[in-house]
Amino acid sequence: MAYYVTTPIYYVNAEPHLGHAYTTIAADVLARHMRQRGEDVFFLTGTDEHGEPVALAAERLGTTPRELADRNAVRFRDLARQVDATNDFFIRTSDEQHVAAVQEVLSRVERGGHVYLGTYEGRYCPRCADFKTEGELIDGNRCAIHKIELALEREENYFFRLSAFQEPLERLYAERPGFVRPENRYNEALSFIRQGLNDISLSRSQLTWGVPVPWDERHVFYVWFDALLNYYTALTYARPGEDLSERFWPATVHVMAKDILKFHAVIWPALLMAAELEVPKHLFVHGYLLMEEEKMSKSLGNVIDPFQVMELYGTDALRYYLMREVSFGQDGSVSTEGFETRYTTELANEYGNLASRTLAMVARYRDGIVPEGEPPDALAGDFDGLAERVGERFDAVAVTAALDEIWRLVRRLNQYAQDEAPWQLAKDDDAAERLDQVLYALAEGLRVVTVLLHPFVPKSAERLLAALGDEDLSLDRAQFGAGGGGTRIGELPPLFPRVARAAAA
Repeated sequence: MAYYVTTPIYYVNAEPHLGHAYTTIAADVLARHMRQRGEDVFFLTGTDEHGEPVALAAERLGTTPRELADRNAVRFRDLARQVDATNDFFIRTSDEQHVAAVQEVLSRVERGGHVYLGTYEGRYCPRCADFKTEGELIDGNRCAIHKIELALEREENYFFRLSAFQEPLERLYAERPGFVRPENRYNEALSFIRQGLNDISLSRSQLTWGVPVPWDERHVFYVWFDALLNYYTALTYARPGEDLSERFWPATVHVMAKDILKFHAVIWPALLMAAELEVPKHLFVHGYLLMEEEKMSKSLGNVIDPFQVMELYGTDALRYYLMREVSFGQDGSVSTEGFETRYTTELANEYGNLASRTLAMVARYRDGIVPEGEPPDALAGDFDGLAERVGERFDAVAVTAALDEIWRLVRRLNQYAQDEAPWQLAKDDDAAERLDQVLYALAEGLRVVTVLLHPFVPKSAERLLAALGDEDLSLDRAQFGAGGGGTRIGELPPLFPRVARAAAA
């Protein structure tokens, strides 16, 4: 089955920060899990390079929008690579193929009678690249996100007849209650629609950095129409000489932060309807990472550098922390203290020590060969249905809940080791069979949770599975008892070595 997952494309008006890493890692976790299930996966990320935010940033830096886009697109590519994202393509909206495809799709929309020329008058936020309604302002004239005063603007634009899609959108939401997740975001989008939709600007006439409108080159397309179409256009040229849209369209899930909900949950499906293209199956809207109760944002200046975190603790630690600390879909606070606590107590102590002592005991008591053993009923019962429960969480894009399911079994294995005390059994020759069972259960349980943890901590999982002598990552193998004894274990340096606080400061 085809599974197409996307991140939003990221503005190149500044360098990447932890919020970008968060979304990219979440989408990658989904993609990796689905590949384990044998799905035909396509994972897209990239950069949004047109529009006023980029033009203004370039002007401030004394460079051109193209030079700024080229410089920062490399940094976003580097971020994807460094967080071990397995994206199948990295789109740039300055790609010639994207530009041509945008012009083709929006010309189709124009020919369908969904576009007209008019004059826009209202308040516009250059940082959001968004025309604001009265309900989206605070203090009468300030952007609710960036807190800056917005001047009244008047400009000739082409308009998209969004109002004509009021009933089709209400019908979409009625027929597909899981279209937007989580539920509170579905309700928020539906409420916005029910307030009544107004036509919106499709083009800008006072801006040159954008995709030219083919029927009137005095205008460029409003950046959001250009950007939203990336999810579709990428499939038309990601593989040279091949159009992947029949194989992967519509997208299975678009992953995004809540500040772009309106564009994706209202404008995007309406645009697709106007272009006679299928709407995506799901949108998943996650919350903000907060520091000191403020959204982490490059424009606000309160960011954690993900590159520094990865250099000190490793990429897997960052991936784990971001998926574990904040329930995916909700706002949540992050901090260096919280990261260090998760790293030490969970990754190093609970998982890392479980791996180290299990391998050490097999090496010491059974000459490095995992013994044959009958899985103990109590432990087997704890693992029963685990892979299926994890899969259900992933189907709902409940990434943190999936990790919680797995981590309960990591803790259960630690408790089992404490209860059975194999180091004591090893002293009693009459307990040899029992020791075989315990060591097999620990090695087998460790293998199962590691297969399931692979999407979250891929490098660590691969190292541990190699040491256990069974590197099969398929989800079919994530069943307790599916791995037999007799495998030879290898050596494994600490998965999550301790990092001195002084070094991390």
